[in-house]
Amino acid sequence: MNPTDFPTILLLFDIDGTLISTDGRAKDAMLAAAEVEFHRPIRFHFKDFAGSTDRRIIRTLMEKSGIRMDNGEAAIDRILHRYLEFLAEKLTSPDSVRVYPGVRELLERLHRDEQFALGLLTGNVEKGARLKLAPPRLNRYFPIGAFGCDEEDRTRLPAIAIRRAEAHYRRRFSPERVWIIGDTPRDIRCGKVNHLRTLAVATGGWTLEQLQAYHPDVVVPDFQNVEQIVTLLKEGSHSGRDGKR
Repeated sequence: MNPTDFPTILLLFDIDGTLISTDGRAKDAMLAAAEVEFHRPIRFHFKDFAGSTDRRIIRTLMEKSGIRMDNGEAAIDRILHRYLEFLAEKLTSPDSVRVYPGVRELLERLHRDEQFALGLLTGNVEKGARLKLAPPRLNRYFPIGAFGCDEEDRTRLPAIAIRRAEAHYRRRFSPERVWIIGDTPRDIRCGKVNHLRTLAVATGGWTLEQLQAYHPDVVVPDFQNVEQIVTLLKEGSHSGRDGKR
């Protein structure tokens, strides 16, 4: 095959629960930022928000806490600004971010394979995403992405990510060769409503069985079996929709 035919498969990765964990540091930074703005304690349950965008998380926190503000959008902007400041303070050392088993090996394997193009699709605002990936030095694998600062509705992010990937890699990606990779039902839904492939990984807050109930194209317990995952991504990109694994 002519080298100009590559890459042909676009992989769009979620971050939290999929690639890394901040072990509560990001959540604490968000809560601290919200409490400074609202002058009151805020409750936060991870599963209520996993897979949401940062802006939607803050909006939902306000609604569930019964907070009404005349200028809500400005308040959200202020919280995001403080959140990023607090997050940067909490993620200063290499061990402040935990990389899930197999992630480094998988990313390096995909990075070396000319069939794959890598990007991010995350609810994090871009600065937050890059802050989280900086301590483990994972940013280099992701030249493009779509972020929570691009759209509040996660299901609108794939079109942005694909457009940026096509500009960066200078080629078109057909929908059957674009994968949304994440750890939550929201990631799976995001892929399905956009008619894209989905790979779910049970390293976040959902079990393998719980994720299977949402019928992703591929579901794996983690990323440790690198060659099997690479094979599934390649075979899935060239098979019909009924060939789920």
